Amino acid sequence: MLTQDLMREVRRLQVRTKRRVEGLFAGEYHTAFKGRGIEFADVREYEPGDDVRTIDWNVTARTGKPFIKRFVEERELTVFLAVDLSASESFLSAAGPRNKRRIAIETAAVLALSASTNHDRVGLCIFTDDIELYVPPGKGRGHSLRLLRELLNFEPRSRGTDIDRVLLRLGHVLPRRGTLFLVSDFLAPGGPGSFETSLRLLSRKQEVIALQVTDPREHELPDVGMVEVFDPETGAQRLLDTASRSVRTKYRAAALQREAELAKLFGRTETDRVVLSTERPFVQDLVRYFQMRERRR
Repeated sequence: MLTQDLMREVRRLQVRTKRRVEGLFAGEYHTAFKGRGIEFADVREYEPGDDVRTIDWNVTARTGKPFIKRFVEERELTVFLAVDLSASESFLSAAGPRNKRRIAIETAAVLALSASTNHDRVGLCIFTDDIELYVPPGKGRGHSLRLLRELLNFEPRSRGTDIDRVLLRLGHVLPRRGTLFLVSDFLAPGGPGSFETSLRLLSRKQEVIALQVTDPREHELPDVGMVEVFDPETGAQRLLDTASRSVRTKYRAAALQREAELAKLFGRTETDRVVLSTERPFVQDLVRYFQMRERRR
């Protein structure tokens, strides 16, 4: 992509995502991710009814009057976006205007701008079967624009997926006490169980939120006769008779089993999951999750 074309696309994405951030869920993001704790602000004179446990005895001794400590919420978070851009993300059926890759990119962009608006530190990892790009957490407009440029312009070298390897590596490089948004379709070789151990280990350091990008045709086959399908990651091809009720039933059963295994995995590892689809605006799903997260606090 030419530099001028890229910058025009960055500006279009920035305008589109900024409207979503400011108009739809900047408030939900702020209240759902309130910070990690409290920090000392200053002291003031004691007033009747104040908690005596907050008395600052050093200041009290120096002034001869009782003073208490005041605390404020430690607002700043470290947010990290791990975005799967393997070949399976390029899948698009007739159900939606954007493929899974585009949904993943725009979701990450909206989250990055939301975090930046709330003065959080944001980092980015783009991965396939390995980490192909790592941007350490940072702040500021220039940093946010860099993340948008990388999301739009990056072309992965590999087509495969290895979530287990990526999570293990992130566990070594990410700082403690942060929030990790893992954006993927989770179509990993070996199934969901292949990355359970690495996800469990990473969850000890990070709060992991799984954003699963899906397409309806991954769950239901249309009746359109003989269709040649191929795996975009391995190149394997196969001819399917979609007019066969048996074929469509087996396809749906396999998809349901995969989804059930994924739900159990996230349940066992206490990982929140948000399902995004190419057939509907992803912002609605994020808003519902943020609101649900706030209610359970």
